[in-house]
Parts: sequence; structure tokens; C-alpha cells
Amino acid sequence: MVATDNGIYVSDKARDKVRKLFEEAGVGNDPSYFLRVSVVGGGCSGLSYKMDFDNEQKPMDQVFEDNGLKVVTDLKSFLYLVNTRLEFSDGLNGKGFYFDNPNASRSCGCGESFAV
Repeated sequence: MVATDNGIYVSDKARDKVRKLFEEAGVGNDPSYFLRVSVVGGGCSGLSYKMDFDNEQKPMDQVFEDNGLKVVTDLKSFLYLVNTRLEFSDGLNGKGFYFDNPNASRSCGCGESFAV
């Protein structure tokens, strides 16, 4: 995938899994809910990804819609997440949700933390 603008992108499998989790959480029919992604300190490579369901936008939030899914992040996290793609793998070696982040100079084996 070649990014045409600076955003956060969502694969089909990740979108389907997030929608299923929305349904299981009882908010699948509530359009005010969205996926919040952020970057926090920690993990074996220094920075970790965090994902939550949320329904309250903050004034400096960056809002994206890709593949039918609304994704929101704070401005500081977005600096690390520009042109990142949220993926989901459920195969034999699947690791669940993971981020394909072109900004990461290295990431750990678990795929949950990275460095820039």
C-alpha cells in the first residue's frame, strides 16, 4: 500500500475484527464509538501501541476514517503513527492486532513495541 496522504489505515481483517469486538462490547450500533489508538512509553523497544474503544473526542485529537472505521489518536501519538496500517492476523502463527509502522526503526519480536 502506498499512502497518498498522512493518515492511519485499517486492513479489511482488522476492520472486521474491530467491528466484531464492538458488537461483543455492546456498542456495535452506537455510532458515537470509535477506535482510539495511541503510543505510550514502555515495552522492550521503548514505545508501545495502545488501542481502546472510546466515544469522547478531545480538542487536539486527529480523526481518520479508513475502510469504514473511524480511528482517533492524540496529536503526540500521531507523530509516531503517520501512515501506519492496523493489521490483524489470526493464522497458526497469528499475533492478533499489530501495526505496520513505516516510522519504526526497530520493533521487538512480539510486535507490540517499537523504537524510532
